[in-house]
Amino acid sequence: MTRSETEGICVEVKTRYVGGRALPEGARFVFAYTIRISNTGDAPAQLCRRHWFITDAHGDVREVEGEGVVGSQPLLHPGESFEYTSGCVLETPHGAMHGSYTMFRPSGACFEALVDAFVLADPQAIV
Repeated sequence: MTRSETEGICVEVKTRYVGGRALPEGARFVFAYTIRISNTGDAPAQLCRRHWFITDAHGDVREVEGEGVVGSQPLLHPGESFEYTSGCVLETPHGAMHGSYTMFRPSGACFEALVDAFVLADPQAIV
């Protein structure tokens, strides 16, 4: 599990390997990650955007941006948390992700809650 904290927003990530399969165009390795975002600060913050960098074992980087997470833009008051599970498909048995969430305060302030790099790995693969 990885843990990052920025301006009172704590992000914890757990990953798991779902499985792999060979397809005519190549191998696909599927990973799931569960993220818990907690407001440990003293002011509300709303998650508005996500920005991910996904790197496979070849060093190829894919960038993913968009509004919210899993169709939601949660507003977190102090002491509240939001948890979701999503997934990622790689062409290699291991890789990594890192990124950030754009957070807005009711005061109009905006900041990036950083998500430190976390590993995506098939436990049977030799890294």
